[in-house]
Amino acid sequence: MKGTKPELRQDADALTDLAAPKWLAKDARTEWNRVMPILADRRILTDADLGGLENYCICIGRVRETEKLIQSETEAEMQLKLIRVQDKAMASARQLAAELGLTPVSRSRPVIREEDDQDNTPNPLGLT
Repeated sequence: MKGTKPELRQDADALTDLAAPKWLAKDARTEWNRVMPILADRRILTDADLGGLENYCICIGRVRETEKLIQSETEAEMQLKLIRVQDKAMASARQLAAELGLTPVSRSRPVIREEDDQDNTPNPLGLT
């Protein structure tokens, strides 16, 4: 992509402050409290994004909780099972973090097109 990246537009319906759901586990709530101010400051998080944010926080919480179990477990077979659970949670958290713009790469990508940046290719069928 050439040229300058479009500015992210703030959403008029963006959530500016929202407490972590009480049902989230402790480590998931900790992650919510860490990232919510970042997302609120960007003014791009809406009600439609809450499911993704909840899932992201659950995954991060699961990674941390599983790490505690791995460190306390002495049986190698159980450690391997826990590591598989943790790997799956890490992969899910990484994907959700990218969708929420919480990774360096996802923050560097333009995600909102300018209104005047429309496809100006002639429409041979005259369809709008």
